[in-house]
Amino acid sequence: MIIKAQKMTQFQPGRGYSKEDWDAVSDNPPLSKEEMARAKPFKEAFPDVAEKMEKAIAARGRPKLDNPKQPLNIRLDADIIQFYKATGKGWQSRMNDALRKAAGL
Repeated sequence: MIIKAQKMTQFQPGRGYSKEDWDAVSDNPPLSKEEMARAKPFKEAFPDVAEKMEKAIAARGRPKLDNPKQPLNIRLDADIIQFYKATGKGWQSRMNDALRKAAGL
């Protein structure tokens, strides 16, 4: 579903800008077809700023691991699962540790 923003035609207080801000930009005429044709994408007009923004966005979130865990579907006996779940939060990690120990890794 696409929600199209409605164009505001008059100042509305409490929307994150002042009356002075509104007055400064509200009298701008719409761009002509020629002006639109000459317009450049942000990335072309401001390459340095665009690169910094892209790096900042890419740096968000959890850092990548050298050896990430992989999801796996496996069938185990119910009593094994109950045993590890009964040990509380982090039971999957403890099960992983036990498997590493059994494998000699």
